[in-house]
Amino acid sequence: MRRLLLLRHAKTESDAPSGSDRDRRLSPRGLKDAAELGAWLAGQRSLLPDLVFISTAVRACATWDIVQQQISDEVSQELAARLPDLYGAAPTQLLALIRSAAARNSRRLMIVGHNPGLHELALGLTGGGDAAGRAALARNLPTSGLVVIDFAIERWDDVAFGGGRLAQFISPKLLKEA
Repeated sequence: MRRLLLLRHAKTESDAPSGSDRDRRLSPRGLKDAAELGAWLAGQRSLLPDLVFISTAVRACATWDIVQQQISDEVSQELAARLPDLYGAAPTQLLALIRSAAARNSRRLMIVGHNPGLHELALGLTGGGDAAGRAALARNLPTSGLVVIDFAIERWDDVAFGGGRLAQFISPKLLKEA
Protein backbone atom coordinates (compact mmCIF):
# COMPACT_ATOMS: atom_id res chain seq x y z
CA MET A 1 0.00 0.00 0.00
CA ARG A 2 1.03 3.59 -0.69
CA ARG A 3 -0.42 6.67 0.98
CA LEU A 4 -0.50 10.08 -0.74
CA LEU A 5 -1.04 13.27 1.23
CA LEU A 6 -1.94 16.40 -0.73
CA LEU A 7 -1.57 19.61 1.29
CA ARG A 8 -2.64 22.94 -0.13
CA HIS A 9 -0.59 25.85 1.17
CA ALA A 10 -2.03 27.95 4.00
CA LYS A 11 -3.92 31.26 3.57
CA THR A 12 -1.84 34.06 2.05
CA GLU A 13 -1.66 37.80 1.73
CA SER A 14 -3.45 39.21 -1.32
CA ASP A 15 -0.34 40.59 -2.98
CA ALA A 16 3.39 40.21 -2.44
CA PRO A 17 5.50 43.34 -2.03
CA SER A 18 7.46 42.23 -5.11
CA GLY A 19 4.27 41.91 -7.15
CA SER A 20 5.12 38.29 -7.99
CA ASP A 21 2.53 35.62 -7.16
CA ARG A 22 5.33 33.21 -6.22
CA ASP A 23 6.41 35.61 -3.45
CA ARG A 24 3.07 35.83 -1.60
CA ARG A 25 3.56 35.20 2.11
CA LEU A 26 1.27 33.58 4.64
CA SER A 27 -1.31 35.77 6.33
CA PRO A 28 -1.75 35.69 10.13
CA ARG A 29 -4.62 33.25 9.62
CA GLY A 30 -2.41 31.11 7.38
CA LEU A 31 0.33 30.98 10.01
CA LYS A 32 -2.23 29.86 12.61
CA ASP A 33 -3.91 27.30 10.35
CA ALA A 34 -0.59 25.74 9.30
CA ALA A 35 0.49 25.41 12.94
CA GLU A 36 -2.84 23.84 13.92
CA LEU A 37 -2.67 21.38 11.04
CA GLY A 38 0.92 20.50 11.94
CA ALA A 39 -0.03 19.92 15.58
CA TRP A 40 -2.90 17.68 14.49
CA LEU A 41 -0.67 15.80 12.05
CA ALA A 42 1.95 15.23 14.77
CA GLY A 43 -0.61 13.06 16.57
CA GLN A 44 -1.37 10.98 13.47
CA ARG A 45 1.59 8.59 13.11
CA SER A 46 0.02 6.72 10.18
CA LEU A 47 -0.14 9.98 8.20
CA LEU A 48 3.42 11.20 8.70
CA PRO A 49 5.22 11.34 5.35
CA ASP A 50 8.53 9.68 4.65
CA LEU A 51 9.02 11.86 1.56
CA VAL A 52 7.78 15.40 0.87
CA PHE A 53 7.67 17.35 -2.40
CA ILE A 54 7.17 21.11 -1.90
CA SER A 55 6.48 23.89 -4.38
CA THR A 56 9.17 26.57 -4.30
CA ALA A 57 6.55 29.33 -3.95
CA VAL A 58 7.09 31.25 -0.69
CA ARG A 59 3.66 30.30 0.67
CA ALA A 60 4.15 26.56 0.08
CA CYS A 61 7.64 26.56 1.62
CA ALA A 62 6.39 28.52 4.65
CA THR A 63 3.45 26.14 5.08
CA TRP A 64 5.76 23.12 5.06
CA ASP A 65 8.26 24.80 7.39
CA ILE A 66 5.53 25.41 9.98
CA VAL A 67 4.06 21.91 9.64
CA GLN A 68 7.53 20.36 9.77
CA GLN A 69 8.32 22.19 13.02
CA GLN A 70 5.32 20.47 14.60
CA ILE A 71 6.33 17.00 13.37
CA SER A 72 10.13 17.43 13.46
CA ASP A 73 10.61 14.60 15.95
CA GLU A 74 9.03 12.21 13.46
CA VAL A 75 9.92 13.58 10.01
CA SER A 76 13.39 14.70 9.04
CA GLN A 77 13.84 17.85 6.95
CA GLU A 78 16.23 15.83 4.74
CA LEU A 79 13.22 13.93 3.39
CA ALA A 80 11.85 17.10 1.79
CA ALA A 81 12.55 18.23 -1.78
CA ARG A 82 11.62 21.71 -3.01
CA LEU A 83 10.55 21.40 -6.64
CA PRO A 84 9.95 24.41 -8.93
CA ASP A 85 7.78 22.22 -11.21
CA LEU A 86 5.06 22.03 -8.55
CA TYR A 87 4.14 25.69 -8.99
CA GLY A 88 1.19 25.82 -11.39
CA ALA A 89 1.40 22.10 -12.14
CA ALA A 90 -1.55 20.41 -13.83
CA PRO A 91 -2.85 17.03 -12.61
CA THR A 92 -0.91 15.09 -15.27
CA GLN A 93 2.33 16.84 -14.27
CA LEU A 94 1.62 16.10 -10.61
CA LEU A 95 0.94 12.46 -11.44
CA ALA A 96 4.34 12.25 -13.15
CA LEU A 97 6.00 13.68 -10.01
CA ILE A 98 4.19 11.12 -7.84
CA ARG A 99 5.36 8.30 -10.10
CA SER A 100 8.93 9.61 -9.84
CA ALA A 101 8.82 8.81 -6.10
CA ALA A 102 9.17 5.12 -7.03
CA ALA A 103 12.93 5.64 -7.17
CA ARG A 104 12.96 6.59 -3.47
CA ASN A 105 10.85 3.68 -2.18
CA SER A 106 8.77 5.82 0.17
CA ARG A 107 5.42 4.58 1.49
CA ARG A 108 3.86 7.94 2.44
CA LEU A 109 4.40 10.84 0.06
CA MET A 110 3.23 14.39 0.82
CA ILE A 111 2.93 17.08 -1.81
CA VAL A 112 2.65 20.70 -0.66
CA GLY A 113 1.30 22.79 -3.49
CA HIS A 114 -1.45 24.81 -5.07
CA ASN A 115 -4.94 24.82 -6.52
CA PRO A 116 -6.33 24.22 -9.01
CA GLY A 117 -3.83 21.43 -9.72
CA LEU A 118 -3.96 19.74 -6.29
CA HIS A 119 -7.75 19.88 -6.13
CA GLU A 120 -8.16 18.47 -9.64
CA LEU A 121 -5.56 15.79 -8.90
CA ALA A 122 -7.34 14.74 -5.69
CA LEU A 123 -10.66 14.47 -7.51
CA GLY A 124 -9.08 12.56 -10.38
CA LEU A 125 -7.20 10.06 -8.23
CA THR A 126 -10.03 9.29 -5.84
CA GLY A 127 -12.22 6.45 -7.06
CA GLY A 128 -13.77 5.51 -3.72
CA GLY A 129 -13.43 5.81 0.03
CA ASP A 130 -14.93 8.17 2.60
CA ALA A 131 -18.21 9.35 1.03
CA ALA A 132 -18.66 12.40 3.28
CA GLY A 133 -15.06 13.43 2.70
CA ARG A 134 -15.43 13.00 -1.05
CA ALA A 135 -18.54 15.20 -1.04
CA ALA A 136 -16.72 17.92 0.93
CA LEU A 137 -13.66 17.64 -1.29
CA ALA A 138 -15.80 17.91 -4.43
CA ARG A 139 -16.84 21.40 -3.26
CA ASN A 140 -13.36 22.72 -2.52
CA LEU A 141 -9.81 22.04 -1.37
CA PRO A 142 -9.37 25.03 0.93
CA THR A 143 -6.10 26.57 2.06
CA SER A 144 -4.44 24.26 4.63
CA GLY A 145 -6.68 21.47 3.34
CA LEU A 146 -5.18 17.99 3.53
CA VAL A 147 -6.32 15.06 1.37
CA VAL A 148 -5.18 11.54 2.26
CA ILE A 149 -5.52 8.97 -0.53
CA ASP A 150 -4.58 5.30 -0.21
CA PHE A 151 -3.53 3.12 -3.14
CA ALA A 152 -3.44 -0.68 -3.11
CA ILE A 153 -0.18 -0.76 -5.08
CA GLU A 154 3.42 -1.77 -4.45
CA ARG A 155 5.15 1.05 -6.32
CA TRP A 156 4.40 4.73 -6.91
CA ASP A 157 4.75 4.31 -10.64
CA ASP A 158 1.52 2.25 -10.54
CA VAL A 159 -0.60 5.21 -9.36
CA ALA A 160 -3.45 5.87 -11.80
CA PHE A 161 -6.41 8.20 -12.04
CA GLY A 162 -9.43 6.66 -10.30
CA GLY A 163 -7.23 4.12 -8.50
CA GLY A 164 -7.19 5.69 -5.04
CA ARG A 165 -9.42 5.51 -2.00
CA LEU A 166 -10.04 8.68 0.01
CA ALA A 167 -8.93 7.84 3.53
CA GLN A 168 -9.37 11.30 5.03
CA PHE A 169 -10.08 14.91 4.19
CA ILE A 170 -9.05 17.55 6.73
CA SER A 171 -9.48 21.31 6.65
CA PRO A 172 -9.04 24.08 9.23
CA LYS A 173 -12.84 24.27 9.50
CA LEU A 174 -13.15 20.51 10.14
CA LEU A 175 -10.36 20.67 12.75
CA LYS A 176 -12.21 23.45 14.58
CA GLU A 177 -15.44 21.44 14.53
CA ALA A 178 -13.74 18.30 15.92
